[in-house]
Amino acid sequence: MEKLSIGKMAKLNQTTIQALRLYDEMGILKPIEINEMTGYRYYDVRQSAKLDMIQYMKSTGMTLKEIKEVFDRQDLALLNEMLHQQLRDIKMQIKALMCREKAVKRMIDSYNRYLKAPEDGRITMEYIDDRKIYSRKLEVNFYEYGIEEYETILKALKKEMTEQGLGEYYYNAGTTITAGDFLRGFCVSNEIFVFVDQDCKSESFRILPVNMYACVYCDDFDKEKIYIERLRKFVEEMRLRICGDYICEVLTELPVTHAGKREMYLRLQVPVEFVKN
Repeated sequence: MEKLSIGKMAKLNQTTIQALRLYDEMGILKPIEINEMTGYRYYDVRQSAKLDMIQYMKSTGMTLKEIKEVFDRQDLALLNEMLHQQLRDIKMQIKALMCREKAVKRMIDSYNRYLKAPEDGRITMEYIDDRKIYSRKLEVNFYEYGIEEYETILKALKKEMTEQGLGEYYYNAGTTITAGDFLRGFCVSNEIFVFVDQDCKSESFRILPVNMYACVYCDDFDKEKIYIERLRKFVEEMRLRICGDYICEVLTELPVTHAGKREMYLRLQVPVEFVKN
């Protein structure tokens, strides 16, 4: 039997001396001999098989404590259960990473839209694809209270989604005013919503249908009422027919605050149809 020094054993198995010392201290892999005078550790080359198994089990994400338990109990059923648990954990981590990837991509898209969006106050006509939203009806008109009430309502909506396991699917928020109130010039908030991923499936969602929209861009929540009136007058002057509720969409949230207030770039919009003579 050839005895290998701890250095040779580490080199042969592409590991470190520190790792072998740790395995010895934890009782996972002990040397066959320790020189009483020098303290040098010596290993049998045949112990490489166990070291391979340790390294393989580590590669699956098992902890050294779990590996020791498997070796101590010599229970294959235990190993099987641990590996299945690792698989479940890995799938959850993959899902979490995919959600983070989506969030990063959405943020990139959001800021790209902001950089290329029309300037504040510009009115446009835009064809907008259908969008999926999660919404709740409002019992109070936050236009009478200001941004503080909006923040409170939005937090409650997001909490509700998180409790339903839908927290990772939402992004930018929005509010609506009924078509009737918009036409009469009344700023009465009807509902608050958040946009959700198109691939998310739930009966709680509804679709904002594809349509042509009259839009105006706004860089301050406090300007919204003024811009709503500007948008309404534009619709009248262009002889357009409103065919749905008014929407205030948070196009981008900027990573800065002013006087503690959320900085947002808004796209105020209302679906319209061209009236044929």
